[in-house]
Amino acid sequence: MHQDKTGMEGSCENSERHCEEVLANGDVYVGNLDGLLPHGTGKYIWSDGTLYEGEWEKSKMTGRGRIYWPAGATYEGDICGGFLHGSGTFYGPGGSVYKGSWRMNIQHGMGTKTYPNSDIYEGLWREGLQEGIGRYTWSSGNTYIGNWKAGKMNGRGVMKWANGDLFDGVWLDGLEHGSGYYKYADGAYYFGTWSRGLKDGRGTFYPAGSKLPKQKFSESVVCNDGAQSLCTASLMSSEGLRNKPLHKKRYSLDGWNISSYFCHSGRISHRPTSFDGIWNFGDSACSVLSQDSSLTLSSSSDDGPHKLQHDNVLVYEREYVQGVLIMERARSSDSGVKHTKKCHHKIRRKQPRGPGEAIHKGHKSYYLMLNLQLGIRYTVGKITPVPMREVRSSDFGPRARIRMYFPSKGSQFTPPHHSIDFFWKDYCPMVFRNLREMFKIDAADYMMSICGVDGLKELSSPGKSGSIFYLSQDERFVIKTLRKYELKILLKMLPKYYNHVGIYDNTLITKFFGLHRITIKGARKVRFVVMGNMFCTELRIHRRYDLKGSSQGRSTSKHNINENTTLKDLDLSYVFHLENSWRESLFRQISLDCMFLESQCIIDYSMLLGLHFRAPEHLKALLESQHTLQNSSSSQANNCS
Repeated sequence: MHQDKTGMEGSCENSERHCEEVLANGDVYVGNLDGLLPHGTGKYIWSDGTLYEGEWEKSKMTGRGRIYWPAGATYEGDICGGFLHGSGTFYGPGGSVYKGSWRMNIQHGMGTKTYPNSDIYEGLWREGLQEGIGRYTWSSGNTYIGNWKAGKMNGRGVMKWANGDLFDGVWLDGLEHGSGYYKYADGAYYFGTWSRGLKDGRGTFYPAGSKLPKQKFSESVVCNDGAQSLCTASLMSSEGLRNKPLHKKRYSLDGWNISSYFCHSGRISHRPTSFDGIWNFGDSACSVLSQDSSLTLSSSSDDGPHKLQHDNVLVYEREYVQGVLIMERARSSDSGVKHTKKCHHKIRRKQPRGPGEAIHKGHKSYYLMLNLQLGIRYTVGKITPVPMREVRSSDFGPRARIRMYFPSKGSQFTPPHHSIDFFWKDYCPMVFRNLREMFKIDAADYMMSICGVDGLKELSSPGKSGSIFYLSQDERFVIKTLRKYELKILLKMLPKYYNHVGIYDNTLITKFFGLHRITIKGARKVRFVVMGNMFCTELRIHRRYDLKGSSQGRSTSKHNINENTTLKDLDLSYVFHLENSWRESLFRQISLDCMFLESQCIIDYSMLLGLHFRAPEHLKALLESQHTLQNSSSSQANNCS
């Protein structure tokens, strides 16, 4: 027996350096030592009952090992520097099992988790949550295969229910959101768009036996049983992705708490799902999902369009607003296919998605777009590392400019590029940097949105100014060309504008994020302002209005109206009822904003209004009661006859 200067006492076999040491706090170590440090193999028992048995390196648990917690949880696998790191299996106290990759005590990489209720997730993880490609199978037999983000279904994915229903499309935060199709167990299909789990917008319903357009079916990819190896390969190929390092608290040997590793169960909750809100016009009743509904995926290739042979079956063009069917028009399947094919090719060629025309190589604005992206990437990257500070009067002055020449071959300060040589000028960079911070615009997101590989979209001018408008692919930002006098006006009002938006968080005035100029040798100067898109919201905007408070020429021709049309004053036929406090706040802010515009001698302005039609909770009951009244009145009429 011996006692060292650290308060450890125990016995050692000096020849093998195998010792049993008892620490002053009651912890016990049994194993090999290198000097006074655990090294080799050994067992460490904490005073609370936690036990580690495995390999050590210079006093740190490193290598293969097992950990047993008093609560009943165990881990067996790789450990590095005292962290669960590498490949290992964790058995939770409640019966859950995770087998896969770890990084700094967190599930990260490829892994499979079985939950206490027998749900199974196999796929990619990021910082303890499902992220990337993965499959989730519920104990009820439902399965989802597709993309995940932050533990929720997000992006492209396919869900198949145990009753045979299937949805293939885009997801957001665990809900259907975007384009997709729903296949009913009886063979019927609905192609359309969804918003937060509800059908929203126009679509087409094909009853069982209808002939589907080949283009529609080919747009959807279903992972069938014959393609399981492909799905697995996709999962494995994503394993090599490298993510940003984690910064976690290091745990000392005197306390290793299991709860710090698994704060959340990670199990996907079973949400009640309804795709229509109100089911009618031939929808399958079995597709109304119960609270137990979840997701499975595997679809036979025999479910393809060749099984749908009847050309004389009617199909239905429908329009939904937040799950409520507001319009339906029947047409023959055969004529519908021809019409749909024609429209499909037309849309693919002229309007790939949403408003605007995508700018690609060969487009008249292609090089202008490249120059704009290069300049914004340069100036935002240059100003962002500068420490934040309050703006000064000099930040608004004529010397507050960034000027740079961008030769195509590159220079000491600029990278080589595939556009033409140009001069770049950025106005008041510190002011707009602070404005972006004020409006909670992340610099990286800002550059990715405008300068990403997807490019910009060009909009036809909605006004009389003749300006050209560009839209980022995610539709968050609008870029407008300015005339010289317009730029001067904006620079003149910028100090007062900065103060106004800083004082009034709820201002309705346009948010400005940047002011730039491009000059090409032998060509005119082009000035741009980057603004926020007021119609970029989580909710779908069904109607847009540009209101001036005037009636002269303030209506839109009925023949020119489509889903992207901005309507005018006389087109607005709604009456809005607001709570008193909301009404007072709205009118107060409008008054303050108008006073600011008046102080800047700006009189030509308008209010942009976006309407989202929300289905009231009582609408279903209201329609059902109306249907009941109609049935009773018709039966009374029959009795009278």
